[in-house]
Amino acid sequence: MASSTQSTTISLESYGQNNTARPRRDVPVVSDADNVLLVSQAADSTVPDGGYGWAVIFACSVLTFWFVGTTYSWGIIQAALISQKLSSPSTLSFVGSLTTACISALALINARVIRLLGARNTALLGVCFLALGEILSGFSTHNIGGLFVTAGVIMGVGTSLCFMVVSVTPAQYFNKKRGLANGIVYAGGGLGGTIISLVMNSVIEKVGPAWTFRILGLATLATGLPAAWLIKERSPIRSATFVEWRLFRDFKFIVLFIAGAVATFPLFVPPFFLPLYSNSLGLSSSAGAGLVAGFNFSSAVGRLICGFGADFIGPLNTLFISLLLSAASMLVIWPVSNSLGPLVAFVIINGAANGGFFATMPTVVGTVFGSARVSVAMGMIVTGWAGGYLMGAPIAGYLLEAYGGEQSTLMAYHPAMFYAGSMALAASGLVGLIRLYIDRRVLEKL
Repeated sequence: MASSTQSTTISLESYGQNNTARPRRDVPVVSDADNVLLVSQAADSTVPDGGYGWAVIFACSVLTFWFVGTTYSWGIIQAALISQKLSSPSTLSFVGSLTTACISALALINARVIRLLGARNTALLGVCFLALGEILSGFSTHNIGGLFVTAGVIMGVGTSLCFMVVSVTPAQYFNKKRGLANGIVYAGGGLGGTIISLVMNSVIEKVGPAWTFRILGLATLATGLPAAWLIKERSPIRSATFVEWRLFRDFKFIVLFIAGAVATFPLFVPPFFLPLYSNSLGLSSSAGAGLVAGFNFSSAVGRLICGFGADFIGPLNTLFISLLLSAASMLVIWPVSNSLGPLVAFVIINGAANGGFFATMPTVVGTVFGSARVSVAMGMIVTGWAGGYLMGAPIAGYLLEAYGGEQSTLMAYHPAMFYAGSMALAASGLVGLIRLYIDRRVLEKL
């Protein structure tokens, strides 16, 4: 390598596009020592934008159906366990939060696991852990400590492995349609949450929480393993480093890292507490399950819309809009939802915005920092979500208990609502800062 450093400015625009506008700051000047973006651009120019990629997208959607759908339906089984006096809402929400916290805690390790085992074997391992945790949880419904291990840790390991696979694999098959591909993948999770929440409530009423867990685990194995077998890479997912520390010298990466960390605090507050809130309104458990199902269906639609939006107006613009809508729904609509009508409006808007976060984040990372480093960069960013995943919903639970508990008036829920909405608003502000830092033209696709 020559001793002098050669610098190359890389545009994120597609090949062949004539762009005479002033240079943007969305891509840094890169040296020969760091040519990841050059490699990414070359690789992206050869992706099929279809072909077997659609089979991979379908398989990834099946995985998200189970690991996202189960996570977002935790509020249903949480309400059933509370009615059995197993523990308090804050403690049981901690169990559900621990499952998702594993996504962050194990993100960097899982990026290395994919490198060593490949996407297919990692997905198979993830499905096995997820199903095992669900089956074992069926034997722990009268032991809160056991649920922390089975539903929290073991299911969490499976969830984290599946999450990393579906986050990094689609980028190998799609470039121009990457946003749509990621939207379809994560829409599977919204659809899963819709179906699982409705079925789960019915099964709980018939056979109880224990057998509900076991049935869920067996169904996950029966459909998840064949789907995982369909997943394969176009080329091995490789990374020379475990953590790419140089990214922390990039202002955009630092702000996006913080924005993601803040945004995860409110994400699971609505689906975890909607069943309890509906009970406080005097609605039945079936109505609560219906609201969670509606939330998840809206999330599925929102993920698809945000997938299209990422390709049409840009992933950063789409991420900003989804976070802003999430904040507005929790600060303006939810606090005045003292009847079914406004609550349904909140469920639709917040569900759609909530799903947008997950659908657009992998596209943002792959677009801004390069598809060749997406596994490492995504792993680093997701690691920052640990605090929000672990403590976001429990903090809401503690606020609820401090102001009277779930059996008190609707006003007892307001501090939790304002806390969640404020965190979403702060996250949208940080994403907006990145957006303006890259290009101050509001209508620019970015």
